Amino acid sequence: MTPKNLICLWYEGGAVDAANFYAKTFQNSSVGTVMHAPGDYPDGKQGDVLTVEFTVLGIPCLGLNGGPVFKHSEAFSFQIATDDQAETDRLWNAIVGNGGQESECGWCKDRWGLSWQITPRALTEGMADPDRAVAKRVFDAMMTMKKIDIAKIEAARRG
Repeated sequence: MTPKNLICLWYEGGAVDAANFYAKTFQNSSVGTVMHAPGDYPDGKQGDVLTVEFTVLGIPCLGLNGGPVFKHSEAFSFQIATDDQAETDRLWNAIVGNGGQESECGWCKDRWGLSWQITPRALTEGMADPDRAVAKRVFDAMMTMKKIDIAKIEAARRG
């Protein structure tokens, strides 16, 4: 049964490939029902894959092969909290190494244009430190990074 609420993500024909990539990259992720178009539509023909249900880290999603009309933007992203540098590196490298693109401050894009924030808990905790001078040092350190380096974040927190 389809969840009552899910995130619909528009793809230019790669929804199944994206869903399979997410399922193998992120824990608690899977691919569900693939629906083939019952008739022709603006960007496809009867029988083409129209949608795929999938879950990313427990979040239900629907990939729609809608064509090139609408593109992903940074206005939507998945923010993934990581526990250590190994997890941060594994996820970052999986996304960027599969045709993705690095950005700034822990952000990257997958090869389908979807934005991801690979955010170590050490960064989030450091920026929430009640000592605002500590939080600023952590923030300033983050602003110099693409992939987050936890050792540098922790060094900034210590001063």
